[in-house]
Amino acid sequence: MLPDYADLEQAIGLDWYEVDPNLHLLLDRLLPEADERGFAEEVVSRYGRLVGRSVAARAEVTDKNGPRLERYDRWGEDVGELVHHPTWLDNKADLVRAGFAGGLQAHSGRPVPAVVTAATSYLVSQAETAAYCALGMTSGAADIVERYAPAEVRDEYLGRLVSLDPEEAWEGGMFLTERQGGSDVGANTTRAAQDGMEWRLFGDKHFCSNVDADVFIVLARPEGAPPGSRGLATFIMPRHLPDGRTNGFQIKRLKPKLGTVGVPTGEVTLEGAQAFLAGPQHRVAGQAAPDAARDGKGINRMMEMVDTSRFGVALMGLGIHRRSFLEAAIYAARREQFGNRIDSYPLVRETLVDLLVDLEAGLALTFECAAAARTATSAEEGARLRRIAIPLAKLRCCRVGLEAASAALEVFGGNGYMEDWPMARQLRDAQCHTIWEGTENICAIDVRRAMRADGAHEAVLDRIDRVLKTADEAAAGEVLAPVVAGVRAARDDVAEACRYVLDAPEDLALLQLRRLAYLMADTLEGALACEEAVWALASTGDARKAAVARRFVTRRLVDQPIRGITSTDRTVIDLFEPIVRYGAIEPKDVLSAAR
Repeated sequence: MLPDYADLEQAIGLDWYEVDPNLHLLLDRLLPEADERGFAEEVVSRYGRLVGRSVAARAEVTDKNGPRLERYDRWGEDVGELVHHPTWLDNKADLVRAGFAGGLQAHSGRPVPAVVTAATSYLVSQAETAAYCALGMTSGAADIVERYAPAEVRDEYLGRLVSLDPEEAWEGGMFLTERQGGSDVGANTTRAAQDGMEWRLFGDKHFCSNVDADVFIVLARPEGAPPGSRGLATFIMPRHLPDGRTNGFQIKRLKPKLGTVGVPTGEVTLEGAQAFLAGPQHRVAGQAAPDAARDGKGINRMMEMVDTSRFGVALMGLGIHRRSFLEAAIYAARREQFGNRIDSYPLVRETLVDLLVDLEAGLALTFECAAAARTATSAEEGARLRRIAIPLAKLRCCRVGLEAASAALEVFGGNGYMEDWPMARQLRDAQCHTIWEGTENICAIDVRRAMRADGAHEAVLDRIDRVLKTADEAAAGEVLAPVVAGVRAARDDVAEACRYVLDAPEDLALLQLRRLAYLMADTLEGALACEEAVWALASTGDARKAAVARRFVTRRLVDQPIRGITSTDRTVIDLFEPIVRYGAIEPKDVLSAAR
């Protein structure tokens, strides 16, 4: 069990991996091979120290000293240079050295399990989701360059994008959104004109995060391509030309954002910027084949980067959720009111327990996305599950992360609303992530798209069925009986809801998509929480995860009479200490508390 939170001053300065036993458990469960688990321990423990002790402290300073745009030099030339506070630059430099921007995969000399990169991203997000945005897009850009760039461009750019040397490393960005387009990318008007093996881009991009990066992945419409999203192509655009001049690129202004202050987001005009097609690199008489830019798959290549980013944004929501819990737990243990620590009061105990219960369920879902290729019954099932689970995780974890930041801020009372305490920034940053890479509505629509195109909901139902079968075979007994029953009933509801939405009139189907996505996400989270509980009981006999699963299923999947007001369940009161401090719990104590 962790030490009393009252012994801690604040989250900053701690080893964030050391104080997160649930992250240890996730790695234990998902990386059963000793070699991989040892590699994960080395990497993730290093990040826990770096992020908790250095990155987090600097992030507080960056938030008060965001970037500024210097449009002109002393000669009156429009240079469009961004000036950053040293804390932002130092954080990025440390994370580049640690391999966060794709360097870990490139320089480890071995395959890096996706759950390891998810764990490092989760830790970084607890300190500064803005830094994750900047360097996460760098990793995404490197992936596009590696798979789709012309050979000469790939050879030049890729090494810089995954470099571990901050002086040599390049950063990546993504230019997708336009003022008239927003979520409707098919309305984009940025134009691409072919110029030999290169292209020239003309147009305006409206939300350009990490706007002073070195390489951008840009969505534009080749001349002669049809309207709509199928007529778009993906391009790789350097910020500077080989001679150092700006590449037809003008930053009009920086966005005055509510949060994620460190990463600069701007409006950009492209005036004939040189770019390279991201796609098939066939040559026709010394030129790129015209149909290579008009194959109708350009939007798919961009969406590969968006899908990766969407998974990262889910981890951002979870990172803020975890930080919010940790800060609230420390504050509640140290703060006294009416002669008692406030974490001794039932309502505060309920808040802290439910913060942690929802966090662990969200982590189970999101890390399932990372592990699906390894744990699914087939590669096809893993791909289908990821296809639908990523928008589910993004939708649910970012919304719950925002709610967690708000609840944790309230634990601080008036201090929580002050900018010299840690929660105000977490709340401001959390609101951003419900929007980044697709609002809830867009993610819910994408869930239906996955259902229609890939039958991906069947992969969700199959995954839940596997959990229920495992629970039945394990004969987990009375301690998990209500969990299994609740998940089984909710699974049937999901199946019925999917049938309805697939067959309903269009307007009614669209009206219900968000509720369907919530139901599917909550049910899958409940199933995975049950699986964790079965695993923990079988491995060590510890019923803490059973208590967590029972609490989650009771709150999210079961309709309680009179909203649970007459319930005599004392879990959040009697089991508060071992739940929030990760102590072992006997099955009999779970049953006793839930009487």
